[in-house]
Amino acid sequence: MEVSAVFDYNALMEYNKQGHSVYYTRYHLVMSTKYRRKIFRSGIGEYLEQVVEGIGRRVSDLEIREINTDEDHVHILLSIPPKYSVSEIVNKLKANTGRVLRRKFTWLDKVYWDQDGIWSVGYFVSTVGINEETIRKYIEHQGREDSGEAKLLF
Repeated sequence: MEVSAVFDYNALMEYNKQGHSVYYTRYHLVMSTKYRRKIFRSGIGEYLEQVVEGIGRRVSDLEIREINTDEDHVHILLSIPPKYSVSEIVNKLKANTGRVLRRKFTWLDKVYWDQDGIWSVGYFVSTVGINEETIRKYIEHQGREDSGEAKLLF
């Protein structure tokens, strides 16, 4: 039985490279304000977006691909290199944005009177990438290229 599956991942994705790895990592991250307080109104959300993009430029190989705020949470599409854990990046984002926002918008000290910051403890994260069916087909067809049954392009 001949399999005519052609996988051209280069056409589908942008790969990132580090010293000893090639990766494609995309995450959808959602961070909520503590007590779900609606603080991202009247320009504060836009300022938060600028701050997050600035952090993305300072952290090596971190890519902020898309960001948007609602009144009490922020959605970020980002690429995290394998040398960092997701929780490490989330901690950097929360610590730096919380500090900068409280410094710029001093009224936040009245909203969040404790020193714990503006962000809730948890967060939501999910991976974004090739769909599972494509990966299953790729794995299923491994090794068939040598026998001439499938042509795999990278």
